[in-house]
Amino acid sequence: MPNIKIFSGSSHQDLSQKIADRLGLELGKVVTKKFSNQETCVEIDESVRGEDVYIVQSGCGEINDSLMELLIMINACKIASASRVTAVIPCFPYARQDKKDKSRAPISAKLVANMLSIAGADHIITMDLHASQIQGFFDIPVDNLYAEPTVLKWIRENISEWKNCTIVSPDAGGAKRVTSIADQLNVDFALIHKERKKANEVDCMVLVGDVNDRVTILVDDMADTCGTICLAADKLLSAGATRVYAILTHGIFSGPAISRINTACFEAVVVTNTIPQEDKMKHCSKIRVIDISMILAEAIRRTHNGESVSYLFSHVPL
Repeated sequence: MPNIKIFSGSSHQDLSQKIADRLGLELGKVVTKKFSNQETCVEIDESVRGEDVYIVQSGCGEINDSLMELLIMINACKIASASRVTAVIPCFPYARQDKKDKSRAPISAKLVANMLSIAGADHIITMDLHASQIQGFFDIPVDNLYAEPTVLKWIRENISEWKNCTIVSPDAGGAKRVTSIADQLNVDFALIHKERKKANEVDCMVLVGDVNDRVTILVDDMADTCGTICLAADKLLSAGATRVYAILTHGIFSGPAISRINTACFEAVVVTNTIPQEDKMKHCSKIRVIDISMILAEAIRRTHNGESVSYLFSHVPL
């Protein structure tokens, strides 16, 4: 693939390498470091003049440092005369702060969108945004890809009773996601209505749908402290479910998440590798990882060749 460069930020170099390998490319040479006062320094160690540049950086780990590093890398490539700079952000930072839900609350996802545009990004590729409307925060093209094809493949290959399962959303906001998966598997779906007293703390849950004597699969876009999905799993078991799985695009797993998963009734908690999971898997045997590098690599290939990326929303070469 001529006139294309792929650079990796420091947040998820393993995923960046897998994407480059699938495209038959070498990762570009870049050095990231910090000065003694903790300012981020980025040095692009090869020419990008006239190149189609893709920078892979996920919103994980030290999120603020990762975001600042991405902004500096975008700007460095832009002022070095790159023909186009695309930010590949598998897990979009601050995506949950997408609306003004109380007085004087910031819409931080919009601020991040502005920062990326001002830094010089010409195009954004991301995956399973917490709210699809975040695409409207940008005045540049945004491709919001979906992990759904890999999720369907994992279910068919790893859950023997998948034809007799129920796909469950742990909240009403994920209804569209679970109905899409349930329709393609030709199975039933259910949802759980939850009420929160405050952020990361659920007050009560109500199950809508029948899961008695069924294998249940909780599907959500992300899990942070895992309070919601663990309570949802208990709710499903008490409603007669035989087994409970959880499938999540972004496994953030902060705070007490790992201990909660270890003590919960899950058969497995399946996440994609938009966020590194190696360290967490050492402390939790229930975590399984789906590789989504093929989706991101295909999106990059199609973007570079001027082809439609929307095709990936329903068809991905697995």
